[in-house]
Amino acid sequence: MSYESMTEKFPTINSTLSPSGLGQLIQQKYGLTGKTECSIFRLAMNHLYIVYDGENKYVFRIYTHNWRTQLEIEEELRLLMLLKEADRQVAFPIADKSNKFIQKIEAPEGTRFGVLFSFAKGIKTAKFSPETSFLIGQALAKVHQSTENIELRRMPYNAQNLLKNPVLRIKEFYHKDSSEIEFLETLSAFLTLKMENIDHQKMRYGTVHLDVWFDNLHIDNEKDITFFDFDFCGNGYLCFDISYFLFQLFTTHLNEEEYQAKADSFIKGYETVTTISNEEKKFLPYACLAIMIYYISVQCDRFDYWTNIFLNEDHLKRMVGNLKRWMAYHKIEVK
Repeated sequence: MSYESMTEKFPTINSTLSPSGLGQLIQQKYGLTGKTECSIFRLAMNHLYIVYDGENKYVFRIYTHNWRTQLEIEEELRLLMLLKEADRQVAFPIADKSNKFIQKIEAPEGTRFGVLFSFAKGIKTAKFSPETSFLIGQALAKVHQSTENIELRRMPYNAQNLLKNPVLRIKEFYHKDSSEIEFLETLSAFLTLKMENIDHQKMRYGTVHLDVWFDNLHIDNEKDITFFDFDFCGNGYLCFDISYFLFQLFTTHLNEEEYQAKADSFIKGYETVTTISNEEKKFLPYACLAIMIYYISVQCDRFDYWTNIFLNEDHLKRMVGNLKRWMAYHKIEVK
């Protein structure tokens, strides 16, 4: 095929859909009013649009082409509806006039899926009080009460998917060995043994969010917590979510006394709802390290589809530096 005349449409891997065009589509599909407005909010792993219809506010997510299958999205939405029915505070999907949750949109690169979500009340902030951290812990524990023993037809977060495959992908992406790559290989092997030696009978298992941190929750009036962006939900130990929140809290709080006060408050809030077993507590310092190795590999996988200027050797050094700081804080030595 020749493109010299430019009469053919050039192949595309990732397009940005018109907000005005989406606004019209959403207005028609969901029966919104003529006041409907749509604007770009964030072009990241997926593309997010803010939708206004008078006083009503929504978020429309456009999944990147070939990022999630329709079944994976259906399972994410099934989880959200389960949580909504259990009166858990989550941003939930909204059905269109035909009672469908998923829109298929033929973009230049191929079929993309779109879902309209309720807008989570409140604000997003990394600077919340220990009291609010307590409430976040309570809210997450209530979510886990509903997701324990629930299994989705989505990825299981085990050693193969969190550690072994990701390290191979990271090595492939960076092309050459470095002290950071060697560190991640050694850490991966260490964590694999940790996971294999867990007493599984004492670990709660079910559906996890896997991305619980301040960027994926809203705080309303410093008391109401709403979780959103369940794009990475899958099957794993529930303590993965606890550990990941603590790690992100640690990386956003350089003052370690302030971090510890909020971490303790978060755990206390969680345990007012349900108990964290001793086996889970022993695993908390290690679980987030496995998740972060996985997320480094995700960044490598999505390089062509995401804002990627940050993804270089310096970024890898920063990521590894955060892992080492966490390990030093918890006195973890890789043997």
